[in-house]
Amino acid sequence: MSGIYIHIPFCKQACHYCDFHFSTSLKKKDEMVLALAKEISLRAIELKDEIVETIYFGGGTPSILETQDLRFLIDEVYRNYTVAENPEITVEANPDDLTETRIIELSHNRINRLSIGIQSFFEDDLKLMNRAHNSAEAKKCLEIATQYFDNISIDLIYCVPNMSNEKWLQNIETALSFNVPHISSYALTVEPKTALHTFVQKGIIPPPDDEVAQEHFHLLVDKLEQNGFIHYELSNFGKSTYLSKNNSSYWLGKKYIGIGPSAHSYNGISRSWNISNNTLYLKSISDNMLPSETETLTKTDRYNEYVMTGLRTIWGISLDRIEREFGKTYLDYLNKQSYNYIEDHLLFVDDNILRTTKNGKFFSDGIASDLFLLNLE
Repeated sequence: MSGIYIHIPFCKQACHYCDFHFSTSLKKKDEMVLALAKEISLRAIELKDEIVETIYFGGGTPSILETQDLRFLIDEVYRNYTVAENPEITVEANPDDLTETRIIELSHNRINRLSIGIQSFFEDDLKLMNRAHNSAEAKKCLEIATQYFDNISIDLIYCVPNMSNEKWLQNIETALSFNVPHISSYALTVEPKTALHTFVQKGIIPPPDDEVAQEHFHLLVDKLEQNGFIHYELSNFGKSTYLSKNNSSYWLGKKYIGIGPSAHSYNGISRSWNISNNTLYLKSISDNMLPSETETLTKTDRYNEYVMTGLRTIWGISLDRIEREFGKTYLDYLNKQSYNYIEDHLLFVDDNILRTTKNGKFFSDGIASDLFLLNLE
């Protein structure tokens, strides 16, 4: 089983925290849709023996495209690939794009999952982030969307400047009131070359506080678990039959191809990524060239990736798999590096699977980096 990710590199406006690749000019939108379709066709050979079980439109803002554009690209996947009988087809959307008419249009296509970028239900947070929607639109779109889609995910951001624990809990409570079955939630991070980075540097807003982030994270985990959500990955929570197949495929090391400027692909042996420039991407595709670079993963790279993804998820790191795929030297190294974290009750081993404890979850990326190997080859 494999997946296809399609990057739509357009947004109405730049969110202050975002460092993803996009353009706010829609002049080349139609040309881009045709180029994406062409790349889908050009790369069919890469998944010729695979069944595609997920199609995911990310960005940027996929909901900026017309519904017929999304349908055209989905049809192109069906024309060129073997698609599972009931694939998960997700479109990321912003609340301001989701009028009732638009939601009905989307529901009449093969799209069966919406991922809605709410981020916060509070006006001051949305303004600070420079989101294109307001609080009323966030609530209204969920009211309508839940009538036409049962598989909905929403994004929420915590550790926003001046966000108290009470305010954060209110955000979670509001999300729960709409009965959405999946929530992705991230701490606000200051990425280089973003507007947020400039504001922090100039002292206009304070930098995010790690202690506040940790408090907000634990409030989120407790509240969602009390409400029947499975915390299946560091930033992702879903009701039992609504864990994202697309997200899970990344963490379980399945093959996927990324279509569009800046999109990444993975085939188990190598990783590749497309150029992050719309003009150069369009030129390359028009010349029947794939605008990508490829990196072949060493055994150590693959070990490090498995450690990183394993610790972030409920599936953990299989010590049997480490020994089987990487050998005893890697297993001995992992056991040695993880010993102190087990003693400190941040990691534990159960049924030969290494996982983070509840207290260790928030630190899983930092712990993983300590379990990485620089080179054994």
